[in-house]
Amino acid sequence: MLETDNRKITGLKVPNFKLLRKAVVIVCVLIAKSTPTLAQDRAVAFKRAASLDNGISISWLEQTWDDKAIQQNRVGPADFKLLRQLGFRSVRLPVAFEYYQAKNIPIVNVLKRIDEVWRYCSKNNLKLVIDYHYGTISDTNYTTATQKAIKTWQLLARRYAKVPADRLFFELYNEPPPMDPQRWKDAAFNMVSSIRKVDKKRTLLVGASNYNSIYELSRFVRLADENIIYIYHFYEPFFFTHQGAAWVGDQVSTTGVPFPYNVEKFPALNPKAKNTWGETNYNQYKNDGNEQSVKDKLQIVKNWSAKYYVPVLCSEYGVYNKYADLDSRCRYIKAVRTSLKQLQMPGMLWDYDGNFSIFKGKPSLATLPDCMKQAIGITRLK
Repeated sequence: MLETDNRKITGLKVPNFKLLRKAVVIVCVLIAKSTPTLAQDRAVAFKRAASLDNGISISWLEQTWDDKAIQQNRVGPADFKLLRQLGFRSVRLPVAFEYYQAKNIPIVNVLKRIDEVWRYCSKNNLKLVIDYHYGTISDTNYTTATQKAIKTWQLLARRYAKVPADRLFFELYNEPPPMDPQRWKDAAFNMVSSIRKVDKKRTLLVGASNYNSIYELSRFVRLADENIIYIYHFYEPFFFTHQGAAWVGDQVSTTGVPFPYNVEKFPALNPKAKNTWGETNYNQYKNDGNEQSVKDKLQIVKNWSAKYYVPVLCSEYGVYNKYADLDSRCRYIKAVRTSLKQLQMPGMLWDYDGNFSIFKGKPSLATLPDCMKQAIGITRLK
């Protein structure tokens, strides 16, 4: 009969099974202790994602085309009171951190503006998402660009460490460009890890590359962190939502495009769009320009969310308002919002007071069109 006390028997070292059993028990206890925590963290992320629903972005501190924007009081107490009155529950604040750094604008000036917005949000019971906007990450500079973002996020994490984690959120990087998905994932994980050294409770928002594409997100493998909300931007069909947007190029030069598609009102293709993907989208619009197509595309995100059992958030959707007619804009926003509600995914509009604004002029109750009130779900004013 063998004695299992680690003595050598026929050249073999026999393990001490009592010690082995004890080690197994310890491991099982550790797993038992950690698993509920992981499940709790994910449950928290789902709850916080839902709390961001009915949100809107305030276009101000990301306006790199206006050097004086940060010096101006673009928004004030009345704006946040209006948002709350209209039923909005959260505000997304895009900030062009790298731009301000390049322009030698002191970070204290930027932080002062963020602090102001946080105070306005807090006073009106609005959640706030701080968004790192207009970063310059690419396949060639992702190491240095990641470190630049990490430096900013660690500063913000320390500054706002005492702000309740269910009131303030960090969106790590707006619209990373088309780049190697694995490089972007590595960059995102490094940002998450750096923040976790300072703040372990903050819920972080992370999207996929190719401008927070729904298609890239559908191929993305979730990060090894339970307290993350995965974001995407939704402007499908782009041919409609960005019609006439000069910064996009000739492919969206065809204007007067209605939503949904209407053969009688459909414009001729702008010659500038000939032989661009805008011509392809023009021919496809009779299939893409409708409510069902919108929902079908959003279903892609819903399926991915279910696959990994992670919360998602549409952190941008809206319509460039210079050329799209008001009724079409209202119908589109209503279609996206309705589909998001049906799929139980929260959403945030782009934007409050810019070239995608839901208002017709300076934001106020009087300048919010009736069809837009219906589109954003206002049944009664608060």
